Amino acid sequence: MDSKQKVVVVTGGSRGIGRAIVADFSKSGAHVFFTYNKNEEMARSVEHEYNARAYKCSQDDFEQIKYTVDAILKEHGHIDVLVNNAGIKADNYLMMMSFNDWNRVLEININGVYRWVKTVMRPMLSAQQGVIINIASVAGLVGIAGQSNYAASKGAILAFTRNMAAELGPKGIRVNAVVPGFINTDMTAVIPRNIKRQNMDRILLKRFGTPEEVAHVVSFLASEHASYIVGQEIIVDGGLTGAST
Repeated sequence: MDSKQKVVVVTGGSRGIGRAIVADFSKSGAHVFFTYNKNEEMARSVEHEYNARAYKCSQDDFEQIKYTVDAILKEHGHIDVLVNNAGIKADNYLMMMSFNDWNRVLEININGVYRWVKTVMRPMLSAQQGVIINIASVAGLVGIAGQSNYAASKGAILAFTRNMAAELGPKGIRVNAVVPGFINTDMTAVIPRNIKRQNMDRILLKRFGTPEEVAHVVSFLASEHASYIVGQEIIVDGGLTGAST
């Protein structure tokens, strides 16, 4: 999709799905900015490879987010696309899950999305246009044992997406969610082999997806080809949820 001259912000863009999204937008001609939290070396490699700009920015720090947005606005004057991709996991069965693990996942995954949308919506409202794409997960749609905190955060993102679409759609800002299934990333690499095998049996295409397959959907939703799509959940899961219903 052609994104020439668009200003795109991707949270959590140094690896996995986020990195693929950065790459896709960069290749289409956008001015891409992305955030990272810990791995500066990896972030710099993404900067170099895709001619993007990295900002160290924590999802739980409103001031860092505001600083990052202000810096981008100072340089370009507008932000056209926000992709809320950053997130964490701390899987465990609820009986053994600490409140800290429960709360930390929600703090980063859903409260982080709230902070970014709250900060970026103001310049988008001034411009009366913009696109916000929230990366959720099939964990927010179907039960996956050991992911109660992650599932709660991703389910909340889906509800938040619908409500933001209702608030911002009439103002010219399109808000949608992309819902990946099992994608080959660092997160899925640590899933035990037997769990992978069980879920592979439920996927109609009989394979995990690639980060690029998710990124292409994000690029489409940000493009003019998706100009009449708002408040939707686009599922990219190889048929996992389709087979479950």
